[in-house]
Amino acid sequence: MDILKIVNKQKASFNYNSTKEINFRIETLKKLKHLLKENEDKLYIAIYSDFKKSEFETYLTELSLIYNELNDVIRNLKKWSKQKSVRTNLANFPSKSYIIPEPLGTVLIISAWNYPYQLSLIPAISAIAAGNTVVLNPSEIPNNTSKILAQLINSNFDVNHLTVIEGGVETTTELLQQKWDKIFFTGSTNVGKIIYKAAAENLTPVTLELGGKSPTFIFKDCDIKLTAKRIVWAKFLNAGQTCIAPDYLLVEKEIEIQLLKALHHQIELAYPISKKINENYVQIINESHFQRLTNLIPTDRIYSGGEYNIEERVIHPTILHNINFEDLIMKEEIFGPLLPVISFDNLDDVISKVKKKEKPLALYVYSKNKKIINKILNEISFGGGAINESLVHLSNSNLPFGGVGASGIGNYHSKAGFDTFTHYKSILHKSFLFEPSIKYLPFTKLKRRILKMLLE
Repeated sequence: MDILKIVNKQKASFNYNSTKEINFRIETLKKLKHLLKENEDKLYIAIYSDFKKSEFETYLTELSLIYNELNDVIRNLKKWSKQKSVRTNLANFPSKSYIIPEPLGTVLIISAWNYPYQLSLIPAISAIAAGNTVVLNPSEIPNNTSKILAQLINSNFDVNHLTVIEGGVETTTELLQQKWDKIFFTGSTNVGKIIYKAAAENLTPVTLELGGKSPTFIFKDCDIKLTAKRIVWAKFLNAGQTCIAPDYLLVEKEIEIQLLKALHHQIELAYPISKKINENYVQIINESHFQRLTNLIPTDRIYSGGEYNIEERVIHPTILHNINFEDLIMKEEIFGPLLPVISFDNLDDVISKVKKKEKPLALYVYSKNKKIINKILNEISFGGGAINESLVHLSNSNLPFGGVGASGIGNYHSKAGFDTFTHYKSILHKSFLFEPSIKYLPFTKLKRRILKMLLE
């Protein structure tokens, strides 16, 4: 595959304005939706081959989010794409001012392996909606899902508008050597730094959707049973291989034992012990990640779980207690079904410890106390989150999704995604009917006084 040739074709296509017409964008998105709907069975088979993920979980965490994004974008695209008039200041009288949304050009989207459909297609939807041409480089790790994406898109869309280029590190490296108008990357912070450095060579704007250790604060006034239920669902969905999963719990010491018991009970209900793959379990993606996770388990501090099956690459939901911030498992993002629990007495102290770490992608608080909630929201910087819930802010298309600091640069979803792939061109449009002389030579004290009256 000649990557340079493909990129040049897309650039030429963009320069011919082939993707800019609004109806073309809408029809492209409708075609994508129809294609996915028509091939759902193939999508389910491919992701099961890579993750052993059930159809229900695939629909919940992948396809439903894609369909929701498509519906929202198709419904609102004409409104988002309109020229917007803004106020003109008196000094520029007589004239009008307006802002024109325009696509950036030819964009590269590099996606992650953990949710291979939605992390590839949702940014692509945003890029198409904004009028760009798109090269999509899905992760090669779930190779079956990568293949089905390439097959469906490359056989149904013009390569000059939208194409999938498969491949690992070598392919991605070659792609990064090209000159793009935008690079969008989802993945680890370490790889994000490589992407950022490569983009800097051409001053290419980037959006980086990264990760981090996302804390969950739990206070004694919460509904313990419901809190445990929501956390177990959010943490162990996709076997914990979720960038915004609760990474660790910070629990008021007074309710620690109650919460641990409630977590254990919810795990027993949702994930009955089995040595075989079933609809409740998702595989760890590969042997390397499996080994990394099992090495993180401090066997002397397992409260619940800890069992795993090497052949099936399954780690049963595991709760760890008596954990502190200095432990190995607190040094890196877990990205698996291991949940450390840290108890605290002093909120200010634990907030200080969280703030010493890199800014997390997500943060969750379980409490009815508005003062406590506001204190955490105001004192800790993080990408986004939820109160008395976990994960679900991702599903609200009206909420921009993205990180801050080491957890990411920029955001997307719905209008925020459209904005990410759009340049807003500012125009001041002046009339020939009247021309004040104040800005022209000779400069006088009178002119200065008039200017000061107008501008100050």
